[in-house]
Amino acid sequence: MPFAVPARDEAAFDVPALIARTTVLDDPRALGALLDLLPAAETGSDLVSWVRRGDGLVGWGTAALVRTSGPTRFADAAKWWSEVVARASVTDEVAEPGSGLVSFGSFAFADAPGDSVLVVPSVVVGRRGPTTWVTTVESVDRTADFAPVTADSAAMAVAGADSTVLRANSATFSEFDGERWMSVVADAVERINRGDLEKVVLARDLIATLAEPIDVRAPLTRLADTYPMCWTFHVDGLFGATPELLVRRERGLVTSRVLAGTLHRSVGGRTGDDEAHDLILAATLARSSKDLEEHEYAVRSVADALDPHCSSMNVPESPFVLHLPNVMHLATDVTGVARDDRTSLQLAEALHPSAAVGGTPTNDAVALIAQIEGMERGRYAGPVGWMDGTGDGEWGIALRSAEILDPTTVRLFAGCGVVGSSVPADELAESNAKLIPVREALGG
Repeated sequence: MPFAVPARDEAAFDVPALIARTTVLDDPRALGALLDLLPAAETGSDLVSWVRRGDGLVGWGTAALVRTSGPTRFADAAKWWSEVVARASVTDEVAEPGSGLVSFGSFAFADAPGDSVLVVPSVVVGRRGPTTWVTTVESVDRTADFAPVTADSAAMAVAGADSTVLRANSATFSEFDGERWMSVVADAVERINRGDLEKVVLARDLIATLAEPIDVRAPLTRLADTYPMCWTFHVDGLFGATPELLVRRERGLVTSRVLAGTLHRSVGGRTGDDEAHDLILAATLARSSKDLEEHEYAVRSVADALDPHCSSMNVPESPFVLHLPNVMHLATDVTGVARDDRTSLQLAEALHPSAAVGGTPTNDAVALIAQIEGMERGRYAGPVGWMDGTGDGEWGIALRSAEILDPTTVRLFAGCGVVGSSVPADELAESNAKLIPVREALGG
């Protein structure tokens, strides 16, 4: 079980003294796509990625790592990171968000059970528009072997670009009891209509058995190619392509992309590939009272959570329709100006769980999830992303995702927002549509 979580102990919270050096790569496009740089690894557990439309960050190796859990998982990780940054020696000739010292994280959905992780890779390659850089990180204890980063040594640091050829794989999927899940949805609808709550997000899982041990680079590459508008991520065995940005903090500007309300693009027996059919579907989604109601709850929860920490907030009155290859979503971008020094991770904590992944009211919805959903989410639907030494960073919601249980076993997840007008069969169909990205990426 290469992705097994070690027992938590005090040593896990030790704060290392790190040296990080970032330099620009002179001929970045000759390197190819960022994901192509990830080297082969026996399990792939120390590979990290956060890539969208060719830009982002990838990394490998482990310079430092902390695991946290329970109600203080965010606060413990944020404190550890602040102490790591305070002790670190950083030389950064790029000075872009994501350069210098950077950590990648993935956090449990609920207070219990489930562990969360924040990791500092030994090598990080970043790309932002025309600029590509490499950061190498080493412990002070090993500085005798740590030469300053030069153009030549930077190129050597990304020598994994010519690693092994990705092998094709195939997957079989366990049988899923759709009737049972629809009964859970019906139970939730009944509770909503009698006034117990307004919305709850219910999730399901599916087990994939692979013909060959997984090389996580393969599904990551397929997801990035097929869903370029999503953030393709991998942290500690959790991977996927999320369309939902929980929060971005960049030089004082705070942004959150809210998605709630979904329509499968094959509705009506069409693939949704032609423009006329897409327009009809988009108009249908934009007029759907059920989806607009679900979306309103999600936007309201994000705006309320950000309000204490932001000024000059902009909350659009109407959503736009986000087109993805398999589904369409109602989407709203909420923006504001940071009014305090909270880091991106602390803002993610303030936002989690939003109505988009929990429900409304949040406490009632999360309690109902634990009562009737029938599975442990782990890090599914929790924050996933990265943060640099300034506190800037991007945190998505771990949707359209899967967890590697062992080299040939992967657990896939999908969830749906349930309101008073939800129809269980429709929610089942929506969950099936949301499983498509990872199923196809695994070869199933």
